[in-house]
Amino acid sequence: DGQVRRLAALELGTRGIVDAIAVLIEMVHEGTNDVDAADVLGKLGYADSTVAALMDGPSGIAARLRVTQALASIPGPAAAQALRELTQDEDRSIALTATYLLDRRERAASVPSES
Repeated sequence: DGQVRRLAALELGTRGIVDAIAVLIEMVHEGTNDVDAADVLGKLGYADSTVAALMDGPSGIAARLRVTQALASIPGPAAAQALRELTQDEDRSIALTATYLLDRRERAASVPSES
């Protein structure tokens, strides 16, 4: 059952099981618990292949917007580069969202940590 598979992927991903990544990416692309899936992808850390798989998804505006939002949860240079690319998206809402998220990411990186 698809719902059980998605719930299992969320749970496994939370436990650090990278085998869940493909299903989590699929969830973002489909819009099924996409926010939860993006959060788990962010907790799993970053891999260029994860970002590439997200970017290689459906081409519809809604799916691209979900991918843009999911990239906010994923640390690392590949996600930042993908957001930079999305600032030039033909859809204004995607471009503005990517610009905002990239700006927020860059501001967070420039704030000295309290150690």
